[in-house]
Amino acid sequence: MTTRKRFARHVALCLVGAVMMYPLLWLVSSSLKPSRDIFTDLSLWPANWDFSNYPDGWTALEQPFTVYMVNSLVIVVLSIIGNLVSCSLAAYGFARLNFTGRKLFFVLMLGTMMLPGHVLLVPQYIVFAKLDWINTYYPLLVPNFLATNAFYIFLMVQFMRSLPQELDDAARIDGCGPFRTFWSVIMPLCLPAFATTAIFTFISVWNEFFGPLIYLTDSELYTVPLALRQFIDSEGQSQWGQMFAMSFLSLAPVVGFFIAGQKYLVKGIATTGLK
Repeated sequence: MTTRKRFARHVALCLVGAVMMYPLLWLVSSSLKPSRDIFTDLSLWPANWDFSNYPDGWTALEQPFTVYMVNSLVIVVLSIIGNLVSCSLAAYGFARLNFTGRKLFFVLMLGTMMLPGHVLLVPQYIVFAKLDWINTYYPLLVPNFLATNAFYIFLMVQFMRSLPQELDDAARIDGCGPFRTFWSVIMPLCLPAFATTAIFTFISVWNEFFGPLIYLTDSELYTVPLALRQFIDSEGQSQWGQMFAMSFLSLAPVVGFFIAGQKYLVKGIATTGLK
């Protein structure tokens, strides 16, 4: 590639990156403006600085924003643990064990990926209501411990199938059963796939709005997306500056977790046939 083409490619990438970064920069800028100036002053450099949006937004709702951040963090951590444990065990069965109907069950599992979540909403709500789980975290957490996410199972299956079968044979010769083989041999080699699953779970659960909206009614249990919705009242009026300030702060855990696991995310995707 010539120097001119390389320079043109870098310029194009910089322009695309600037376009992608503009919404985030606008969010940061808006969080530092008075609410009345947000939609009249469209520049990225505020004409009137208002740093009070951050402390005021933190205490503007029924509960301090710390409560909502902790609630979301608890759900995210438990969801990551649930998906890693349950999906990895299901994936190990599909990828490394031979049992009757394995291919059929695997196809049926993949078929669940085609079902929209809203199709299952009513029957799931009825089940959780019968169990008296409404206004608790159980509807948001228990499915993650039952390997209900076919995408994560598929991702781990593809990764485990790339590992040499001789590893299982050697473990079997040493006297390891299926669970010992999984724990001591397969799991340590699946860290990239686990990191990919953890990052995807973190992002999806942290940003989940519909599930908490359906199952949670007590403001003390609200997650961050529900808390941000509270800044808009029933008449459509909003403290935009405070909402944008809290929105920017709510991005920090996602960005930090993504940066920390970016290396494993790229490796995990590249080695599972999803590139």
